[in-house]
Amino acid sequence: MQPFAYTAPTTVKEAVEILTKHGDKARPMAGGTDLLVQIRGGKFNLDAVVDIKKIPELNTLSNDSKSLNMGAAVPCHRIYEDPKISEDFPGLIDAAELIGGIQIQSRAGLGGNLCNSTPSGDGICPLIVLSAVANIEGSNGKRSIPVEDFCTGPGTNALKSGEILVSLSIPNQGSKFSSAYERFIPRNEMDIAVAGVASSILIGSNGKIESARVALASVGPTPILAKKASESLIGKEPGEAAFNEAGAIAKTECSPIEDMRGSIDQRRHLVDVLTVRTLNKSLERIGG
Repeated sequence: MQPFAYTAPTTVKEAVEILTKHGDKARPMAGGTDLLVQIRGGKFNLDAVVDIKKIPELNTLSNDSKSLNMGAAVPCHRIYEDPKISEDFPGLIDAAELIGGIQIQSRAGLGGNLCNSTPSGDGICPLIVLSAVANIEGSNGKRSIPVEDFCTGPGTNALKSGEILVSLSIPNQGSKFSSAYERFIPRNEMDIAVAGVASSILIGSNGKIESARVALASVGPTPILAKKASESLIGKEPGEAAFNEAGAIAKTECSPIEDMRGSIDQRRHLVDVLTVRTLNKSLERIGG
């Protein structure tokens, strides 16, 4: 492993300046649970690692009736140990409790999981179905993009040189909204999803589905917002018929590969099954 400089800035401006100076030879580090392994494996040849955990804005965590705002360096354990967040965003807890073991969860966070940008990232699809927004800052100022537009390929994302993810903002859509995430893995020790699905639904005053989102993990080069499956649910009575239809549509919106962990047909079948399961769980969490 090549020697590199370690820096721990205390402001976003300072972090951006260091990242801009070194360009592709620098990487931000939040928990480090992915980055340090990748450096040792030779994926990156770096001059500088920028530890962002000492920047206050990246460690904020607030939740009210309007939104949940989560700094990019907030570790998973702070999310699932918060009773109000667990009540308001159970689909987020599904993901936060899956990312590694307890030791990993004391360092790793959903922000880092998003920036790692792997198609199998357990935290990304739950953020997509919650309509999360990524708040970014760089030398050219601030900008925000929907999480579904953040990942651009396996391990690549929309961050430009010198930019960092500062926070994630998630709207609180009330008691008639909920979400869920499930994945399939061959065994507990193999902690990478063969396929995963997150779903969310909002029930309107007429008892029908007012809005819905279905997102797919590990079945394409990026996490996928299944738009057709999502749209198929709107205006329908929440239940078996609508959910089965959405599952059948969702499996046509992915482009899985075949590898040692699963076949294309298996992954498509899992998308169908997990879509129905997560929609049912979302409805149960609302009280339906």
